[in-house]
Amino acid sequence: MEHKAKSIRPFIGSKNFGISRRFYQDLGFKEIILTPNFSYFETEGIGFYLQDANVKDWVDNTMLFLEVEDVNRYWEALTKLNLTAKYKSVKLVPVREMDWGKECFIHDPSGILWHIGEFYK
Repeated sequence: MEHKAKSIRPFIGSKNFGISRRFYQDLGFKEIILTPNFSYFETEGIGFYLQDANVKDWVDNTMLFLEVEDVNRYWEALTKLNLTAKYKSVKLVPVREMDWGKECFIHDPSGILWHIGEFYK
């Protein structure tokens, strides 16, 4: 089967929609408000939908992988945002080397786990 895909846009939930919206704006995503409780966040042609929906099993088990050009540079910029001081439940895990590449982690205000990675060439 041939795909002529243009994007993939996961849907994620939030425990507190307003806090999650601000968090993703702080990360540099542009918000496009679709309805009062549903937004699209994008950067450089990729993005995801954020919903004002707190389904515990879903939110607690959501993980996303964002591939970046340089994970070390991303980590440096990320730590300068002071997100852990601004958002009490946000956690950051430093870059680590794996056999496939490097990655760091972000737990958003709802606990959603973002893998930020760079693949070895």
